[in-house]
Amino acid sequence: MTWERFTNHHLSINELDFALDISRMNFSDDFFKEMEPLMQSAYNSMEELEAGAIANPDEGRMVGHYWLRNPTLAPEVEQTAEIEKCLRQIKNISSDIHNGVITGSKGTFKNCLIIGIGGSALGPQFVADALGRPKSDRMKLYFFDNTDPDGIDRTLASLDGELGMTLAIVISKSGGTAETRNGMLEAQAAYKSEGLKFSEHAIAITGEASKLDQVAKEDGWITRLPMWDWVGGRTSELAAVGLLPAALQGLDIDRILSGAAAMDIATRARETKKNPAALLSLMWYHSTKAKGAKDMVVLPYKDRLMLFSKYLQQLVMESLGKAIDLNGKVVHQGISVYGNKGSTDQHAYVQQLREGVHNFFVTFIEVLKDREGESIEVDSGATSGDFLQGFFLGTRDALYENGRESITITIGEVTPEAVGQLIALFERAVGLYASLININAYHQPGVEAGKKAAAVVLEIEQRVIAHLKESAAVRIDCTTIAKNLSLESQAELIFKLLNRLVRNNRNIHTELRSPHHLSLYYYE
Repeated sequence: MTWERFTNHHLSINELDFALDISRMNFSDDFFKEMEPLMQSAYNSMEELEAGAIANPDEGRMVGHYWLRNPTLAPEVEQTAEIEKCLRQIKNISSDIHNGVITGSKGTFKNCLIIGIGGSALGPQFVADALGRPKSDRMKLYFFDNTDPDGIDRTLASLDGELGMTLAIVISKSGGTAETRNGMLEAQAAYKSEGLKFSEHAIAITGEASKLDQVAKEDGWITRLPMWDWVGGRTSELAAVGLLPAALQGLDIDRILSGAAAMDIATRARETKKNPAALLSLMWYHSTKAKGAKDMVVLPYKDRLMLFSKYLQQLVMESLGKAIDLNGKVVHQGISVYGNKGSTDQHAYVQQLREGVHNFFVTFIEVLKDREGESIEVDSGATSGDFLQGFFLGTRDALYENGRESITITIGEVTPEAVGQLIALFERAVGLYASLININAYHQPGVEAGKKAAAVVLEIEQRVIAHLKESAAVRIDCTTIAKNLSLESQAELIFKLLNRLVRNNRNIHTELRSPHHLSLYYYE
């Protein structure tokens, strides 16, 4: 690595306290010149997107998450008014809860249970962990982010005796997301078991006239906040989805929004070498050969950013993992994302990164400020923060010496502004990269396919249970059940379903679990 290459490919944006270094990516000298026509076309697409173009033809909707941090950019005055109204509602609700105007049945709300999945949970979890401070947080956040019964029980155990002081926020745009609906029903049952009315402790964030919206209205929940059809789940952190939990926690949401807005301005620049999102998208294009040939390993050297890689997994992989391009050509695009944090990863998988399969590039995130206040010396003249930076710089050099590429993002400290900037940076990079490789970043047909497949499995399960009830006390095996239901091709699936039903006391008795010898019967 030469000083000249570093200075040529290191972008500092002083007013954002932000820097991006791509000097350790081994692109050719003429790469930027070759890519400039495509990059300019991507800028045009992004301008059309922000102006209100129909970016998701599958659903006939606009994609407007950029308007959330600058409502005046929305193409319709009604949208501007809705965004501004929602922000006022968030601030008023959080103020009323903090000041005891809105309370639970057992007193002032001290906890917040967020019920959602995907973007409705990953974003709030990341921001809460990145910016939370236990001594000053106004409320403690908990999550139902899956339909795992044991996971739900673990969370409820943490809230034992405090549900009457726990606000529940149920988040689902359609109101029909199975995992969120299940979490809501589990929560309702838990509140009821303690003699509490769930409706007096609940807020809905959902689409207008959705199933959830109707339930919240009919049951008299505390209030309802909007999820607009032009904001996708994975880009909803700066909508009510993420801002209400953050405000209730006591975080300064105006600072988060201002950070995102400032990064939006920087990433609208059409001079590519001064646009950090453009540089990221071009590095992805270079390293993955524009077809996902390498994975992205995200290594933030700060505990507060540990969940950022999980957040980026959904943002990047759901946006870019597409089988068909905009011309209908089969392309099977995508970039796999994984990561944890430094220097934990040096004791986990850096060995493979340096010497194993070369199927990745690294995105390091460096945070300059160690902590509030001074640090002790843990070694002569060295603090814990000195060691952390040493591990970061050493790992980066060790990888580069072995031909492993990396990008480094540097921020001054983990502030609300910086978190907003990181969210906006990667949202824009994903959009620009999608334009470069000619795919639609704003639909998710694979997710819908998974939901449909799950519905088929559940329908088969109900048929199997009904068949066992009809044959009560008669011993029967999977092959016979499959044959009786004309589901011969689903014998393995039926075995898997029954194996779990037996373990969970669903009135099905078995003597053996071997697929070849499973004998079971239903009992009342």
